[in-house]
Amino acid sequence: MTVFYLLPLNFRTSNKIANILSEHLKPFQRLETLDLSNNNISELKISSFPSLQLKYINSNRITSMEPGTFDNLSTTLQVLKLNRNKISAIPQKMFKLSHLQHLELNRNKIRKIDGLTFQGLPALKSLKLQRNGVTRLMDGAFWGLTNMEVLQLDHNNLTEVTKGWLYGLLMLQQLHLSQNAISRISPDAWEFCQKLSELDLTFNQLARLDDSSFVGLSVLVGLYIGNNKVNYIADCAFKGLSSLQILDLKNNEISWAIEDMNGAFSGLDKLRKLILQGNRIRSITKKAFSGLDALEHLDLSNNAIMSVQGNAFSQMKKLKELHFNTSSLLCDCQLKWLPQWMSENNFQSFVNASCAHPQLLKGRSIFAVSLDGFVCDDFPKPQITVQPETQSAIKGSNLSFVCSAASSSDSPMTFAWKKDNELLQDAEMENYAHLRAQGGEVMEYTTILRLRNVEFSNEGKYQCVISNHFGSSYSVKAKLTVNMLPSFTKIPMDLTIRAGAMARLECAAVGHPIPQIAWQKDGGTDFPAARKRRMHVMPEDDVFFIVDVKIEDTGVYSCTAQNTAGSISANATLTVLETPSFLRPLLDRTVTKGETAVLQCIAGGSPPPRLNWTKDDSPLVVTERHFFAAGNQLLIIVDTDVEDAGKYTCEMSNTLGTERGNIRLNVIPTPTCDSPQNIAPSLDDDGWATVGIVIIVVVCCVVGTSLVWVVIIYQTRRRNEDCSITNTDETNLPADIPSYLSSQGTLAERQDGYGSSENGSHHQFLSSPVGGYFLQQRDSNEPETVSKVFRSHLYSCLAANDSLRFFHCQTDHEFVSCALKEGSPWF
Repeated sequence: MTVFYLLPLNFRTSNKIANILSEHLKPFQRLETLDLSNNNISELKISSFPSLQLKYINSNRITSMEPGTFDNLSTTLQVLKLNRNKISAIPQKMFKLSHLQHLELNRNKIRKIDGLTFQGLPALKSLKLQRNGVTRLMDGAFWGLTNMEVLQLDHNNLTEVTKGWLYGLLMLQQLHLSQNAISRISPDAWEFCQKLSELDLTFNQLARLDDSSFVGLSVLVGLYIGNNKVNYIADCAFKGLSSLQILDLKNNEISWAIEDMNGAFSGLDKLRKLILQGNRIRSITKKAFSGLDALEHLDLSNNAIMSVQGNAFSQMKKLKELHFNTSSLLCDCQLKWLPQWMSENNFQSFVNASCAHPQLLKGRSIFAVSLDGFVCDDFPKPQITVQPETQSAIKGSNLSFVCSAASSSDSPMTFAWKKDNELLQDAEMENYAHLRAQGGEVMEYTTILRLRNVEFSNEGKYQCVISNHFGSSYSVKAKLTVNMLPSFTKIPMDLTIRAGAMARLECAAVGHPIPQIAWQKDGGTDFPAARKRRMHVMPEDDVFFIVDVKIEDTGVYSCTAQNTAGSISANATLTVLETPSFLRPLLDRTVTKGETAVLQCIAGGSPPPRLNWTKDDSPLVVTERHFFAAGNQLLIIVDTDVEDAGKYTCEMSNTLGTERGNIRLNVIPTPTCDSPQNIAPSLDDDGWATVGIVIIVVVCCVVGTSLVWVVIIYQTRRRNEDCSITNTDETNLPADIPSYLSSQGTLAERQDGYGSSENGSHHQFLSSPVGGYFLQQRDSNEPETVSKVFRSHLYSCLAANDSLRFFHCQTDHEFVSCALKEGSPWF
C-alpha cells in the first residue's frame, strides 16, 4: 500500500471543482494546507475534509455551509479563508474549531450577524468581515471570542457603534470600521473593550464627538477619525484618552475648535502626532494647542490660514515637524513673530506660507518680508465691538441677542449664530451695516438673533460669528436661562390623625429651574417634631413625615415651592386626635360641714372632651349650692352638708373614647363657737353674696395656688366671720389689668359661661367683658356691701400666696368679677 506525505495541496487555477467529497482526500492523511481557491464549489457538507492546519477556499461560489462541515478539523485547523464567495448567512454552531486562530469572510453577502454566531472559536485571534454589506450586528454577535485581538469590519453599512454587538470582546486590541455609514457612538459603547489600542473610524458620517464618545479607552494609542463630517467637538471629548499618541482628524470641519475653543485637545498629555489638514481652519488662537506638551508632529496643511496669534505654538517644546501651507495670511504687526519663530526652529522646509494682505505684500513669502514690513495700518478682519448679553426669560416670551463688529475692509461680511458650539440652522436673524463715524472708512456690522416663544430647549450659550475674507471673529458666549413659575403637582391636604400615628403630607411642584420645596409650621420653622427628631423630609418622594404624632404637632403646615422665577405656597391643617385622659390625678377631699368643697377633674384630649359628674353611681342631684366651672372641670359645692359626702365620678368623653375617675368627698362636723348667734347660719342676702364671693375666690385660688392653701385660707376666714363682731376692713386692691385665663384644662376666656343645671342655683359664672369671670347675682337689688366682703376674701388669697398678685377685682350694681393677669402661673 502506498502512503502519501503531501504537505501542501493546491487545486487553484484552471480547475472547475464543483464539490468536495471526503473520499477524494482520504489518501492525503498528512495534508497540512489545502487551497481550493478559484473553483466552482457551491456547497460545503459535513465531514468533507481530513485534518488540516491551513485551508483556503477563496473565490468560489459557496452559498451555504452545513453545521458540522468542519468538525473533523476541530483539533488541527488554525487558518480558514472563505473570501470572495456568496455566503449570505452563517448558521449558529457552524464553527466548532477550538484551535482556529484566523478566520476570513471578506467579500461575501452577509448582511446580518446574529448573536452567538461565532460561538465555538475560543482561540480565534482575528476575524475579517470586510466588504459584506453588513447592516446589522445583533447583541452578542461576537460573544465567545474572548481572545480575539483584531476585528475588521471595513466597507460595510454599519450606522452605529453600540456595546451590544461588542459584548464579550474583552481582549480586542484593533477595531477597523472604516468606510461604513457610522453617525453615532453610543455613550457606553466601549464598556467591554477597554483594551483597545487602535480604532479606525475614517470615512464615516460622524458629525459630533461628544464627551462620552471615547469613555473607557484609556489605553488607546491610535485614533483615526479622518474624512468624516465632524463639526462639533465637546469640551473634554478626548479627556479620557490618556495613552493616545496619534490623532488623525484630517478632512473634517472643525475650524471653530481651533479658532475659538481653548484647549480642545486637553487631556492628551502623550499625543505625539496630530493631523488637522483640510479642516477649513482660518485662524489659530493662542491656546488652540494648550496641553499638547509632548507633540512632535503637527500637520496643518491644506487650510487657508489667515492669522496666527502670538506664540500659538510656543508651548509645544518637543515639536519636530510643522506642516503649514497657506497663501491667505494677513501680514500685519500681529504676525511679525511667526517667520522668525519658524526659522529659529528649522521649520522652513515644511512651511509654504505667503501674504494675501496688505496689497503691497500680496504673494510674498513670509520669510521674504522684513520685520519692518509687518505693520497694522488697518483692521480688515472683523473685530467684535458689542457682545451679546446673558439673559433670563419666562417661557413663551420673545427675546433678542445683539452682536456687532467693525472692519476697515469692504469685503462682504457673513453672519452666523451658534448655540452650545453648534451652528444654528434656519435662525431668524436681522443684519445691517452702517458707518461708524461720518466720513469715516470703518463700517460697523450688527446682527440680531430673534427667539420667539422660547421653550426650555432654547436654554444654552449663544455666540455670534462674524466673518469676511480676512477671517472670523467670535463673540463671548451669552447664557440664556428660561424660567417658569412653579406650579403644584401635589398639594398637601388637611389631615386628622390619632396621636402616636404617623402623619404624611405630600407636596410636589414643577417649574424651571426645578423649584425647591420648603416646609413651615404656623408661619415659622420651629417644628416641635424636628427638635425631637420625629420629623423626616423625603425630597425624592415629595413627602413630609412626622412619626409618633403628638398634640403639640397640631397646626397649619405650609409647603412653599420656589425658584428664580418666583414662589407659591399651599397650606394643610394637621389635627391630632387624642383619647380623653386625666391631666392631674383625682384626689379625695375632706371638708368641714359648711365649708366649700372643690372637686377637680382636669381633662385632656382632642377634641376637648365633654365632662359629666355623677354621685354614688347615680345622676348628680344639683342644688342651689352646686356650681360648675372651667367647662365642668371644677365641681364647687358651697356650704357643704353631710349629705354631700360620697363617691363622685367624673366621666369625660370625646369621639375617640371615654374615661372615668372617682373622687371621695368626706364631710366632717362643724367645730362649735362661743357665740350662739353664729350657730346654724342662714343664707340671707349677705350670705348669698358671701357664697358667691367664696366660689369666685375658690376658683381663682385653684387657678393661682394649690387647693390646700384654698382650704386653709377659706377655713380661717370662715371661722373669723362666724366668731367675730366687726367686719374686716376694706382692702385696697391693684388696678384693673386686662387678662385672660389659660385654656389648658382650666378656665378659658373663649369658652362659654359656666352655670349649674336647670334645678341648681341661680348664681352663674359668666365671662367678664374685661376678662376673667364674674358671679351674676340673683337679685339686682341685693346690697352692695358684698364688695367689702369680697375684697376681704380676695385679700386672704393674696396674703396667703403672693403669686395671686395678678388678680384684680371689679364691682358694680350687677356683678363682682375676678380676673387673672396674662402670664400669671396656674396650677
